Amino acid sequence: MYTPFDPADWTGRDDGPGREHARWHSVIEGLDPREASGAGTGAGAGVSGSGSGAGAGVASGAGAITGAGAAGLALLGFASDEGVERNGGRRGAAAGPAALRKALASLAVHDEVARADAGTVRTEDPNLEGAQRELSDAVRDLVRAGRLVVALGGGHEIAWATHRGLFEAVAGSGVEGSGADGSGAAGSGAAGSGSEGDDAAPAPAGERERIAVVNLDAHFDLRAADRPTSGTPFLQIARLHGAGGPAAGAPIPDSRPAAEQGAAGPDSAGRPESHDFDYTVLGISEPNNTRVLFETAEALGVHTVLDDELAEMTPQQAGELVAKAVADADHVHLSIDLDGLPASVAPGVSAPAAVGVSLAHYRAMARAAAASGKLRLVDVAELNPEFDVDNRTAKVAARLISDITSVAGK
Repeated sequence: MYTPFDPADWTGRDDGPGREHARWHSVIEGLDPREASGAGTGAGAGVSGSGSGAGAGVASGAGAITGAGAAGLALLGFASDEGVERNGGRRGAAAGPAALRKALASLAVHDEVARADAGTVRTEDPNLEGAQRELSDAVRDLVRAGRLVVALGGGHEIAWATHRGLFEAVAGSGVEGSGADGSGAAGSGAAGSGSEGDDAAPAPAGERERIAVVNLDAHFDLRAADRPTSGTPFLQIARLHGAGGPAAGAPIPDSRPAAEQGAAGPDSAGRPESHDFDYTVLGISEPNNTRVLFETAEALGVHTVLDDELAEMTPQQAGELVAKAVADADHVHLSIDLDGLPASVAPGVSAPAAVGVSLAHYRAMARAAAASGKLRLVDVAELNPEFDVDNRTAKVAARLISDITSVAGK
């Protein structure tokens, strides 16, 4: 279910009019993903405006991608507990988007990036698959409009839905078949955008633009399961990109475009399949991932860096890992799972980390992704306000979003 922008979500300290006093709550504008190529719908000036008038509209038309976030940033909430619950986690992540908006509201603005709130998609339990389809449609439309999309979770099941939207935006996959996860055909999403069948089929893996996925996380989230959960998103993404691996026969519904279904798996000579799945995960906790997950990651060609390995690096070196990981990509999807941070820094998550990766490292890696100039999509996942302490986790997440926004706007 889609809920549009609500100005009541954006309140905070007011130091006066004008850009010199700007905070997120004073510059945020409303944006309907269905009308992403039009003007914002809510009150509040865009950063590039005077700070006292109507919000600035989207800069580029639908169907054209003019550069990573060329039209500004769009926040998009995903209020979902279903994937976490299916994965055996504790409920509460559905309240994450509201907590993140509250934490962002009073942060000062020091850049010229236009900011918009594109509303929230909410899972109506147990229909996770339908909500994911809605979210994919909204992301697709926002990316096509030139927005850098920052999706506010919600459980890590957010990553599958947002990535599918990005894939459809840049690979032209919005036809029946790409929604083959059981959630309905593409184009049936939050807005009933009416775009079903409007898009060309995606190009083959070797011919389409490359999307690099960088996940800051203690977990691979490559689980095999009988239905999507917060632990399956990157296996689903692998299949979307034509990859198989030892879990390829698992009952997770095939999520690749129809033209590529059946192509995954080794060829007759036993060679790995041709695919364009490009996944780097930074911060893996070895005790919290089984051997089969490491084997799956290896089979899929995942670039894995352990939390212990990051601990031996400086934040700058960690940032350089990200820069290297995305160097050959055309587009970057950054997924930030807050449970990869130490529990003392991020207590409000579904699965608190016993060790974790330092916030300084997380910030450096997030900023490196933004500095690439290729960043199109960010997920912030697993915030669980019910278990937060003094809104500590929400504030950390808000700072990461602020960092990304300011760097991407340079």
